[in-house]
Amino acid sequence: MIRNIIFDWSGTLVDDLPAVWKATNYVLAQAERSEMTLDQFRAEFSLPFTGFYDRHVPHVPLPQLEEWFHGEFRQVQDSVKELPHAGDFLKFCRDHHIRTFLLSTVHVDHYTVQARETGFGEYLERVYVGVWDKRQKIHEILLENGLNPAETMFVGDMQHDIETAKHGGVHSCAVLTGYNTLNQLRAGEPDVIVEHLGELHQILERTGFELRRFTRSDEQNVPVATVGGVIFNKQGEALMIRTHKWSNLWGIPGGKIKWGETAEEALRRELKEETDLEIKDIEFVLVQDCIHSKEFYRDAHFVLLNYVCACETGRVVKLNHEAREFRWLPLAEAMSLELNSPTRILLEAVRKRSLLAAS
Repeated sequence: MIRNIIFDWSGTLVDDLPAVWKATNYVLAQAERSEMTLDQFRAEFSLPFTGFYDRHVPHVPLPQLEEWFHGEFRQVQDSVKELPHAGDFLKFCRDHHIRTFLLSTVHVDHYTVQARETGFGEYLERVYVGVWDKRQKIHEILLENGLNPAETMFVGDMQHDIETAKHGGVHSCAVLTGYNTLNQLRAGEPDVIVEHLGELHQILERTGFELRRFTRSDEQNVPVATVGGVIFNKQGEALMIRTHKWSNLWGIPGGKIKWGETAEEALRRELKEETDLEIKDIEFVLVQDCIHSKEFYRDAHFVLLNYVCACETGRVVKLNHEAREFRWLPLAEAMSLELNSPTRILLEAVRKRSLLAAS
């Protein structure tokens, strides 16, 4: 039974990725190195972060790099926000008498500010911050607090967190809310990968905190019906979104049909939740089987009901926590993106429909 949870901070409880990326680019600029796109940074950044510095700015002493980084980070850390479901999960742990700890590389000054703003500090029994290599600290934490490794889980968003859990002999849970991509996390082979802490909440509640009882086949042994739609604006551009759930590939908004909903009701609800757009002119395009897709973050069997629709004019896209970014693109340009397989099949079908309608 899981009785203790050790959390990472950045990318697990709070979203500081934009601020860290900006501060890192400031360091690179000061060191006369090329700045990175966000995708490049996520692909390159690793812990311990001294290895990242050694690869990209080996000619600059570490104290100077730290001075540049922390000075700039203080200017941009107002953008740091609590991650969805994080606060609720910490309350869930407290209500079920789960002991909670923090093990993070975050600087103590930054943690102090962010813990005060989020209120998360009150839920953590003991905090270990400013730790460059978590693997060197995990055994000390277990010993100091009398934690049984078999009853302890480490939750983090990076391969280093998975390695730390294995080094300490504790259970590992990787979340998709932070720095590493799905493929990077899979390479670390954690015990479980979840989209966010809300999903971990559901798993622990369903299994009675017995993680060893959890298997994907237990979670989902029947196909799940979903809806998804290509939304077109008045310029004829398609809305494409990119999510961590689909290996950071581009796709369309959509989700599961709830009990008692019609497919079109589910489509309107899901697209509103994910994009804040009201839709009209809904047309069914095709149905797809999506079984054991390696592109999706967990093993699943979906029946995909795919549509095209139009958005009401004057509406601005507002993504929820499920998507990382969006683009409005002509169909041909959308098809040139790195798409997940079901979306590519759908867009090809939409393209054929357009050609037939024009002929």
